[in-house]
Amino acid sequence: MNKRDFLAGTALATAWPLVQASNERPRRGASAGPAVLTIGGDIGQPNRGPLDPQLEQMMVKHGVRFTQAHALKAERLHRLPAVTIRPTLEYDQKPHALTGPLLTTVLAEAGVSAQAAVQVGLRAVDGYRVALSLADARSYRMIVATHLDGQPLSLGGLGPQWAVYDPETIPAFKDKSLSERFALCPWGLYYIDVTRA
Repeated sequence: MNKRDFLAGTALATAWPLVQASNERPRRGASAGPAVLTIGGDIGQPNRGPLDPQLEQMMVKHGVRFTQAHALKAERLHRLPAVTIRPTLEYDQKPHALTGPLLTTVLAEAGVSAQAAVQVGLRAVDGYRVALSLADARSYRMIVATHLDGQPLSLGGLGPQWAVYDPETIPAFKDKSLSERFALCPWGLYYIDVTRA
């Protein structure tokens, strides 16, 4: 075997997997990374199948059940149009900038109309769950915050997402104590359940 044939064969063997990988196209709408928010229940655009009771242990322990859902990855969530609110937070009694898409925008990804007569259940990683009507969430201009003061929310802090509104702009909440204003705002949001009202 001469040196040129050996080098050509080695180059082809090394390059072939790269050529094959470049020919494989990701599914339309697919993005890298794990899902950070799952929307189940009465949705119109599922992109995943049923809950896996063996591998999705946190959801099972929290009593979450679905036969189909819409899973959002961080990349997609961060590309949705974002708004910023500046509430005074109960944790340090200081105003902070919270940024993320409106909850109605997030639900639209799963095929839920902003005008739908539905209840939304917001589930946090610690098991905390609140329920409110989509009409209330819309009137409160509730967001799914992904950033606090320009920094991504992190797991172990208030993230990876926080369903939150600015209570100072809502008559029903503005006169309540700071500790009462955010009762409908679970931090560590990871699952949203949509049910007909």
